[in-house]
Formats: sequence, structure tokens, C-alpha cells
Amino acid sequence: MTTIPKAARARLPRGIWVLGFVSMLMDISSEMIHALLPVYLVTVLGASTLTVGFIEGIAEATAAITKIFSGALSDWLGRRKLLAALGYGLAALTKPLFPLAPSIGWLVVARFIDRVGKGIRGAPRDALVADIAPAGLRGASFGLRQSLDTIGAFVGPLVAIGLMWWTADHFVAVFWVAVVPAFLSFGLITFAVKEPDSSREPAKNPLNAAAMRQLGSMYWRVVAIGVVFTLARFSEAFLILRAQNIGLNAMWVPAVLVLMNIAYALSAYPAGVLADRINRTALLALGLVVLAGADLVLALLPNLPGLAIGVVLWGLHMGLTQGLLSALVADTAPPSLRGTAFGYFNLFTGLAMLAASVIAGALWDAYGPVGTFLAGLGFALAALVGLLAAGKGLAMENKS
Repeated sequence: MTTIPKAARARLPRGIWVLGFVSMLMDISSEMIHALLPVYLVTVLGASTLTVGFIEGIAEATAAITKIFSGALSDWLGRRKLLAALGYGLAALTKPLFPLAPSIGWLVVARFIDRVGKGIRGAPRDALVADIAPAGLRGASFGLRQSLDTIGAFVGPLVAIGLMWWTADHFVAVFWVAVVPAFLSFGLITFAVKEPDSSREPAKNPLNAAAMRQLGSMYWRVVAIGVVFTLARFSEAFLILRAQNIGLNAMWVPAVLVLMNIAYALSAYPAGVLADRINRTALLALGLVVLAGADLVLALLPNLPGLAIGVVLWGLHMGLTQGLLSALVADTAPPSLRGTAFGYFNLFTGLAMLAASVIAGALWDAYGPVGTFLAGLGFALAALVGLLAAGKGLAMENKS
């Protein structure tokens, strides 16, 4: 196990903090919209829950597919920041489409373009974090960025709640306010992030078969684990719909994401620090156990206390697993192919999110929320069994 000097533990590089605040501001913007969008689609525009699941799945799959190309391009160029800034800029420019959209079709287009921006920035940004972070502090670095990102994810819904109260449930007004932090995020990455000098050779063709083999078997095992995790975890849109299902007023529905992301933000950085010190398979297994508990509570306790417990457990599972999976990708991928590695990881997990969200929407329409969350429980337990069976071959202790 790696021994990390106290001075190193106490001080992460400035660039990690800045990238965390960039993510935080964009998440404030995005979550102000996403916290209300499922309810807006269902109650104002008359969409079905299957449509919501399809839109959410397509959105995340679009981001994932884009990430593979942007990640590979960052390896080919040997530069990360330009593509990350381009992605944040595109996301900022598309935010006004949400208040301007007159129909479901236009909202699909807005969500699609917004996720293209996320896809362009995602893999280069994660590779940039890996480039900046000291090798022994990757878990802490990804955990910190995830925590700051998630602070934005609960501040956004809090602002949405306040604005919904102030404007008497005026969805479009809230969507307009969400434009502001998106442009602040773009400005911050453009002017305050410096890409580290690197002696690595740019990859000549990051997407060919030879490069895929060069990533190594350990990396592909991490990808497989990420896919299984994602199949067990569908879109958070269904947490919002569960809140509406039990009778929560539209103004208070964003509180679901506030509560989830508080749990997520409070657990992500400590989990990242812990992941630099202990066997990582155990943390992943714990995350699946917590997810299974969340699904069980959300299925069987259709009241406000049950919703609160289930949502907190859902956020805790995210904190235990998401930053850790990113750190594992950074650990197992060659430095010259990190962008491509994050791209492939997000491609396959994004496709799994599409499948999981469409299945969840179909189950909701056919069997209601109980069927959806019990199915999620089954996927989580199956994933746990698979993880424990493969645990001995994963060698997920910290790298020196």
C-alpha cells in the first residue's frame, strides 16, 4: 500500500481545485434544469415516463459516444484543455434552448446538444485531472473534483426550489436563470486553468486495435465493472418521478436532488482519500450494497421518510463508487492514452445507462415504481455477486 507523506496529503494541486469549481458551476446550471425537466415533460408537455427514460438514456449515451472521440483526439493532439473548454462552451451556448423550446421535440434537441458538450469535455477533463494529480493522490483528486461537482448538483436544485416559489412555478423563468452559471464555468476554465507541460508523445492513432490492446487487460476489467455498475443504476430522473408519485408538490421535487447530492458530495472526497489507502474492491462492493438498500427502500416505502432514506442511500452509493472508478481508469491506462481510456469507459457505461433508463421507464409504465426499483435491486445484487467473484483477479490495491 502506498504511503503518502502528510504534506502531500494536505495539499492538492491548484489545477484540481479550479477544475472542481468549473464542474461545480456547470452543474449548478445543469441541475437547475434537470431537477425540473422530468416533471415539466410529464405535467406540462404530457410526456410518458417511457419517453422520459428514453430522453435521459439518449442524452447520456450521446455524451458517452462523444467522449470516445474527444478523448482520443486529446491523446492525438497531446493537449487536453482546448477540448475541455470547447465542451464547456458548447454546453453554455445551448442552455438558452431549454427556456425557448416550444415542444418535446425541441427539448430533445436541446438535451442532445447539451450532452454533446458534456461528451466533448468529459474525457479530456478527466485525463487533465489525471495529468495534474500526483500518482499517490489520484483517488483524493478525483474525489475532490467529484465533491465540488456534486456541491453544484445540490446548489442547483436549491436555487430551482427558491425560484419556483418566487415565480409561482414558472419553469421557463428558472431555465433562463440557469444560463448564467454555465457561462461563468466556461470563463473559469478558459482563463484560470493551465495545462501542465508534458514530455509524453502524442498517440498516432488512439482508436485502432493496437491502441485498444495497449490499454491492457486490467483496464478492460475496470470498464466491465463500470458497465455492470451502470446497468444497476438508472437515471436519477426516476427519483424525481418517485417523489411526484408519492405526492410531493412540484416546487419541492428538486429537493430530491438536493438531498441526494448532499450525501454524494459529503461522501465522495472521503471515499477518494480512503481509496488511496485500502483495497478498492471492498469500497465498490460496499457501494453496491448501499445501492441495493436504496432500491429496496424506494420500492417498499412510498412515503416521505422512505423517499428521504432511499435518496440519501442513493447519493452515498454514488460517492463511494464514481470517483473511485475514475481513479481506477487513470491508474490502469497508459499516460499517452488516458483520454482514449476515459472515452471508452464513458462510451460503454453511457450505452449501459441508455439500456438501464429505457428498461426502467418501460417497467414504470407496466408495473409502476415498485417494479422499477425492485428490478434495480435485482441488478445491484447480481452486480455484487459478479464483483465478488472477480475480486481476486482485479488487483485493485493502490499503485505506488
